Amino acid sequence: MGSQSPTVVHLLKEQIPVKQQPLLLSDNLKTGLVLVDLVNGFCTVGAGNLAPKEHDERISKMVEESVKLSKKFAQKNWPIFAYLDCHHPDIPEPPYPPHCLIGSDEAKLVPDLQWLENDPNATLRCKDCIDGFIGSYEKDGSNVFVDWVKSNQIKQVLVCGICTDICVLDFTCSLLSARNRGFLSPLENVIVASQACATYDIPLHVAKASKDLVSHPEALMHHVALYIAWGRGAQIASEVSFE
Repeated sequence: MGSQSPTVVHLLKEQIPVKQQPLLLSDNLKTGLVLVDLVNGFCTVGAGNLAPKEHDERISKMVEESVKLSKKFAQKNWPIFAYLDCHHPDIPEPPYPPHCLIGSDEAKLVPDLQWLENDPNATLRCKDCIDGFIGSYEKDGSNVFVDWVKSNQIKQVLVCGICTDICVLDFTCSLLSARNRGFLSPLENVIVASQACATYDIPLHVAKASKDLVSHPEALMHHVALYIAWGRGAQIASEVSFE
């Protein structure tokens, strides 16, 4: 679990509240599920430099919720787009240490989602940058994610994954800008599933003991990221159900 004081978290939520509401999905509005970096390198304990060092309840809950949503979308034959963080060993991604190298177990989907590799509803995309929307561009200028939205005639996307304040937030903000510019027709709604997102935790006392670390309280950063996404125009879903 995170190390933040409940009082601090409560105060933050009072000062910058995030409007969240339940989301009910139906066959009447074409919805696509976007999974951001549910790979071992970010989710599986001890899997790599950026993986949790010990069990993290929020990350485990995020994976559990994302798996549930993925299975439901697959059962309904609704489209799923999964980003997998994946890097060439000779191309660093500062300020982060080497992680999720091509061909490694780190770059693979978590075990409970590896079935997506053979699911006809799923599109998997390896990305070598923080922002999956940018990482979807090909050398010819086409964009795999844009093509996915258009070919499936998706009206809204539901975004899940890790980290809420890094890859999830960057992707969400780019998506909103592209939608507003008319690049993603017929996409209308961008929704972040708060319970199916998480970030990492570096307590202040741990950061102070190392010259290489910066404190990163996960509950606070998760909330701030949701607040920013909401402020940019995303909807925030407190829970997701299906008709």
